Amino acid sequence: MTRKHLPGIFAMAAIVVASNILVQFLFGEWLTWGAFTYPLAFLVTDLMNRIYGAGPARRVIFAGFVVGVLCSLIGTQIQGEFGPLVTFRIALASGTAFLIAQMLDVSIFNALRNGTWWRAPLVSSIIGASVDTLLFFTIAFSSVLIFLEPANDVSWANEARPMLGFGPIAPLWVSLAVADLGVKLSLALIALVPFRAIVSRWQQRQEPQH
Repeated sequence: MTRKHLPGIFAMAAIVVASNILVQFLFGEWLTWGAFTYPLAFLVTDLMNRIYGAGPARRVIFAGFVVGVLCSLIGTQIQGEFGPLVTFRIALASGTAFLIAQMLDVSIFNALRNGTWWRAPLVSSIIGASVDTLLFFTIAFSSVLIFLEPANDVSWANEARPMLGFGPIAPLWVSLAVADLGVKLSLALIALVPFRAIVSRWQQRQEPQH
């Protein structure tokens, strides 16, 4: 890891820290503010991959993972209205989802990196975000995995409700997951704008000066 990779590490760390803080605050009925910052991690990963390659991108992901684990450890020691701000299941879900989804993003990006400029970041972010959402909400809240932390009451997340308030009946956590994924997919599209701008600027700086 060299100094030129530090901006990526700092950006990833800032996103992870901000998301861990903002996830405590609701935005409407189905989302938290953290849903709008966390997807930017995929942008950072894809930029690092495009500019420096898969190796540095993976090292930035690992740095973000370490920061996330530290945030989770701190959260387990802070008592909220209903107990620790971060339970064991949420910490496990967060770390597992982040690491697997981000590493998958790198692999998919690499497979598509020589195609049209937008294909690699868009496809890798969409698939990575989908896997991230599925893993996080299932591990954190599904009643099927109650054995992971029997003392943690997740009955509230499994309350049967119309999906997003108007769809078929499903556990509440499914609505939370669908809303979260909707934001991630939307931001995957929007992130193409800064991705293109930053990569173009970097390429211009690499051109030999006459």
